[in-house]
Amino acid sequence: MIHAIMVDVDGVLINGRPADGRPWASEIEADLGISNADLNREFFGPYWSDIIVGHSGLAEQLKLALARLTPSVPHEDLIAYWFASDARLNRPLLEALAQLRERGTKVFLATNQEHLRSAYLMDQLGLGPHVDGIYYSAALGSRKPERDFFEQTAALSGFAPEQLLLIDDTPANVVAARQLGWNAVLWTAGSSLSAELAKLQAEGVNLAPPS
Repeated sequence: MIHAIMVDVDGVLINGRPADGRPWASEIEADLGISNADLNREFFGPYWSDIIVGHSGLAEQLKLALARLTPSVPHEDLIAYWFASDARLNRPLLEALAQLRERGTKVFLATNQEHLRSAYLMDQLGLGPHVDGIYYSAALGSRKPERDFFEQTAALSGFAPEQLLLIDDTPANVVAARQLGWNAVLWTAGSSLSAELAKLQAEGVNLAPPS
């Protein structure tokens, strides 16, 4: 019996640029004068694995990288550009989740994020009122598909693994969740929440009745 849904963010609830769904950095060179290749080499490659689990800070490392790449671009400007350009909400999914919350199902975000974007998602993008909380990698000190991420998330939620449903677009995360006793579905571009719940129901897994 499912009591809570854990929703991944990127690739599920958010899909790229608000205007067209393309990756957030698709036009970063034209807009900010920074190439994707340079940013990956100087920032994401050496620092991201530590940033995403909270071992170092996004702002601090990005500031150092940009000082080497293009000192004329403040790190605050790039962060603002990034977050605003990676914010296309999946409105149909949000609406479907809202209907489930009205009937008593808890909804949480379960995502690999660092601290600044997690706050942006909840506060500035406005996801906070749509969910019952967020579990994210930088706060937990581990990331999906690591076992510790799922164990901490289940413990903090107060639900048993078999009472949780993960919605995620990464196969490895779905496999890891299932191995730990969670229910989990692989989200794709053509997925709908009602269809995925119907598949689970056919397998004998149902949502808990309204309390």
